[in-house]
Amino acid sequence: MTVPFVDLKTQYQTLKPQMDRAIASVLERSAYVMATEHSEFEREFASYIGVKQCLGVSTGTDALELALRACDIGPGDEVITVPNTFIATTEAISVTGAAIRWVDVDPRTYNMNPDKIEAAITPRTKALLPVHLYGQPADMGPIMGIARRHGLRVIEDCAQAHGAKYQGQKAGTFGDVACFSFYPGKNLGAYGDGGAVVTNDEAIATRVRLLRNHGSREKYIHEIEGYCRRLDNLQAAVLRVKLPYLDAWNARRRDAAERYNERLAQVPGVVTPYVLPGTEPVYHLYVVQVPDRDQVRAALQSEGIETGIHYPVPLHQQPAYARYGHTAQDFLVSTTLGPRILSLPMFPEISESQIQQVVDALHKVIVKAGMVLI
Repeated sequence: MTVPFVDLKTQYQTLKPQMDRAIASVLERSAYVMATEHSEFEREFASYIGVKQCLGVSTGTDALELALRACDIGPGDEVITVPNTFIATTEAISVTGAAIRWVDVDPRTYNMNPDKIEAAITPRTKALLPVHLYGQPADMGPIMGIARRHGLRVIEDCAQAHGAKYQGQKAGTFGDVACFSFYPGKNLGAYGDGGAVVTNDEAIATRVRLLRNHGSREKYIHEIEGYCRRLDNLQAAVLRVKLPYLDAWNARRRDAAERYNERLAQVPGVVTPYVLPGTEPVYHLYVVQVPDRDQVRAALQSEGIETGIHYPVPLHQQPAYARYGHTAQDFLVSTTLGPRILSLPMFPEISESQIQQVVDALHKVIVKAGMVLI
């Protein structure tokens, strides 16, 4: 039996009657841009996260860029973030003209290590950009404390953390502003690209609202030069159908993670996800460390099990950032994780038998081969 890495077809079949009606309504009305679905989704998602404002935008990457610009981040500034993330996090910093300052991640959570932040702060530092990676919330208590002491903005990258909680509070409600992606494979995914900026700061919300729509609140009146970065109304319709199911889907992901954890405890050499006390992850990805990762991945593929790697090369080692002159040793935890991490199949509809098939295959390849994680 093949075990897919994600299964979007099953989700669509479950929602098909509602989804088809929602999409048909948009098509029948020719309501393609900034229509009712768009404004209603913004209202509903803001309520779900627990913030005053939600601004739908074209992608999660654009959400990050517009949030940074709304915080007046630009040339001459520095933004501190992590090397163990997708490049969208740092692309958004670079396109504003600001410089990237990396700090290493915690070896247990794979998220920004608060103990590393203050040593990286310089007079040019304007903001911290923590990433809630894999759906595991970053340690926002100490991160926010550091930001307050140094007068820094905080932009949360919530692209993988829809509904995750830290100390009972949802990711996206701690910093000045937060950014979400609705890429199809996300916990809350559209049927194409999409993103959102959420905030309690009215000035930031106003700025993003202008920037995403050609600097305009009133048609043909342009207060500033902006961009065309609006959330597509068809995607807003899709997201409105899915949003009421998000908490239930996240709960199923946590249940699946618990089953993985219990069974993989019997497989030597596998390091399962660490959950920071007081957090409620949403397991956008279920990421383990394994010995001889590439060999293990190939063996799983031969058994019909699809996997992913998030991410094989940390950003400070990417050719795109050679200009910073970093070596592999500069952020050793992130460098060490690269060849070890493996993302196992994870989606709300994953079955008991599929999880067992993955565990059995891992046990077979690791134990029989005598692999050890060093």
